[in-house]
Amino acid sequence: MSVAKKDYKRVTTKSLIEMKANGEKIAMLTAYDYTMAKIVDSAGIDVILVGDSASNVMAGHETTLPITLDQMIYHASSVVRAIERALVVVDLPFGSYQSDPKEALRSSIRIMKESGGHAVKLEGGKEIKDSIKKILNAGIPVMGHLGLTPQSIYKFGTYTVRAKEDEEADKLMDDAKLLESLGCFALVLEKIPAHLAEKVAKSISIPVIGIGAGGGVDGQVLVIHDMLGMNNEFSPRFLRRYMDLYDGMKTAIGQYVTDVKSADFPNAHEQY
Repeated sequence: MSVAKKDYKRVTTKSLIEMKANGEKIAMLTAYDYTMAKIVDSAGIDVILVGDSASNVMAGHETTLPITLDQMIYHASSVVRAIERALVVVDLPFGSYQSDPKEALRSSIRIMKESGGHAVKLEGGKEIKDSIKKILNAGIPVMGHLGLTPQSIYKFGTYTVRAKEDEEADKLMDDAKLLESLGCFALVLEKIPAHLAEKVAKSISIPVIGIGAGGGVDGQVLVIHDMLGMNNEFSPRFLRRYMDLYDGMKTAIGQYVTDVKSADFPNAHEQY
């Protein structure tokens, strides 16, 4: 059954809580630059995630680990300048929050002051609770992230589905409730069984955003390059491609090369 949407001129953390309470699904996508963010925002997206996935799709790294805090601030500030409606959440990169709550706070303050972002996102549960508390106590909104946590890829050794066994599923549920109790405004669940994700979403009052976590959660997030088909090397089960920009852009660029080489471009109407 469809739910009537409330017209939010600006989406806030409070808006997302209201959306969950009203049964309205939350739409979230990544963006890393001004031009893409402007398009995404104008299309009506609720949340833009400036993800550390920029390490992969923008810089070509194998993992999210190499991206730095300075680079995240650069991407986030580019996005913030473009948006009029969406809530902008910025990933804290690997190494900027895990070991020291004071460092976590310093990193978060830099993101908020230098980029103008609206919130930060951290991966993990109980093991980073002190960092989360420190950031929240400073008045900075925090989005959690559980399940597959890409910054811990070398610990897991694989990008396979998480929390399939009871012990890990129980820990994930406990961590979700902990994040809610600490004061996180929302939670991302990545690549976990759909039945578990739905159980988590029903067990806590804050919105649960899924990626590879089924349809029983409060919203969905995808990487913009993946859903637009700009990346043709990544095809997980949870990904729906809404366009095939890779082949379309390659064809267009190839035609441009042909037209330049043949002196067809520019023609008489394309010059002064």
